[in-house]
Amino acid sequence: FPLVPFFQTPLKKTNALIAQKGITFLNAYVPSALCCPSRASILTGKYPHNHHVVNNTLEGNCSSKLWQKIQEPYTFPALLKTMCGYQTFFAGKYLNEYGAEDAGGVGHVPPGWSFWYALEKNSKYYNYTLSVNGKARRHGENYSVDYLTDVLANMSLDFLEYKSNFEPFFMMISTPAPHSPWTAAPQYTKSFQNVSAPRNSNFNIHGKNKHWLIRQAKTPMTNSSIQFLDDAYRKRWQTLLSVDDLIEKLVKKLELNGELDNTYIFYTSDNGFHTGQFSLPIDKRQLYEFDIKVPLLVRGPGIKPNQTNKMLVANIDLGPTILDIAGYDLNKTQMDGMSLLPLLRGDKNVTWRSDFLVEYQGEGYNGSDPTCPGLGPGVTHCFPDCVCEDSYNNTYACVRTLSTSWDLQYCEFDDREVFVEVYNLTADPHQINNIAKTIDQEILEKMNYRLMMLQSCSGATCRTPGVFDPGYRFDPRLMFSNHGVRARRFSAQSL
Repeated sequence: FPLVPFFQTPLKKTNALIAQKGITFLNAYVPSALCCPSRASILTGKYPHNHHVVNNTLEGNCSSKLWQKIQEPYTFPALLKTMCGYQTFFAGKYLNEYGAEDAGGVGHVPPGWSFWYALEKNSKYYNYTLSVNGKARRHGENYSVDYLTDVLANMSLDFLEYKSNFEPFFMMISTPAPHSPWTAAPQYTKSFQNVSAPRNSNFNIHGKNKHWLIRQAKTPMTNSSIQFLDDAYRKRWQTLLSVDDLIEKLVKKLELNGELDNTYIFYTSDNGFHTGQFSLPIDKRQLYEFDIKVPLLVRGPGIKPNQTNKMLVANIDLGPTILDIAGYDLNKTQMDGMSLLPLLRGDKNVTWRSDFLVEYQGEGYNGSDPTCPGLGPGVTHCFPDCVCEDSYNNTYACVRTLSTSWDLQYCEFDDREVFVEVYNLTADPHQINNIAKTIDQEILEKMNYRLMMLQSCSGATCRTPGVFDPGYRFDPRLMFSNHGVRARRFSAQSL
């Protein structure tokens, strides 16, 4: 959902029950702005180049046999269950290709889950199939028994009612809302009639000095495109009202059980979303703040109420944090992220990261998109006016830096232009001006080298000092030719 202050969103109860009772992270990000790679990062605590899920397809390793064999046994829920004695519960959307026949169907229950209620494939609200501990259960379109957000809430309440009181518990509730098709509960379909997508300074403008996929967007957008994205924005908010109800029910149940004060609750999302920025109608997958930044709210034991935190955090930190809470030795894992527990507790003098890696491997059809044959092969997710949201060479990697002196993003594309985008977010928070040609050359070189290091990092090497940290070491002699650097980096992303 949009990153406006929490009191301005539809999630009023979530704000009161989590944000105001705990901590709001103002700079929380995902390393890849797409469902499956991002969810894989949450589960594994790893960057995409280490878990190898690069997009939402089986070929891109989304819930593939290879993922199941190499990554699933080492996810943080698997460690919680096998090593820490937790009873674990999953309900909702898992990975976009979960349930695919070529990868075991809905009979496959990933290791680490005591109770498994997973949606087959991608987001729906009605007419879906759930894997109930490996058995298919079909749902129809009767609101009172089938509306997925409410079904997930009821399953979660049942777990809290009937679980063992002699083992600690972990729950992961993954609502498809506010994902398309944006089907609101009937009581909420008239809500937010006057809400429209934010008109920030990057709304409906031409993305000049940006890579070709942004430049191909048509400016100004047609009235029908603007109406479409405003409707989508409104409907997304409507679907979130049921998520807000779910959170209220869960918190009340925990309170009734006498467990609320001893339970950590995390609220976040797998990616951002754009609605009209740089004249792109709607989607995610881009490198900009509106797609990579997400909410992160946490309440729990030892967390003071009504706090905000500006540290740079990422979804690869969730697994290490939860394992740390459970008392597991993080040195035994291969995770790239860091435990947030010192930040949650308000420890003083915490040494924290100043940068992290963003990486995405674009998707595109081998043939021309049937709606836009004139654009040629390689594009996908095209709108009727032939504005496309993705392509094969929308493949990029970025260093996102947030230090005491710099708020910077440095990105390189694996395309024929070998395009570079750099933004100073202190001066330009909406990322309108690409300063790649005017920024100090030494900073560019250091960023290029830091990007290469991060794209080949694993575990502890992903947590080394950033370019603007006191402990940073840069040796220009280690620089490769530009071509060599890129070839090495982007080959690490392919399977």
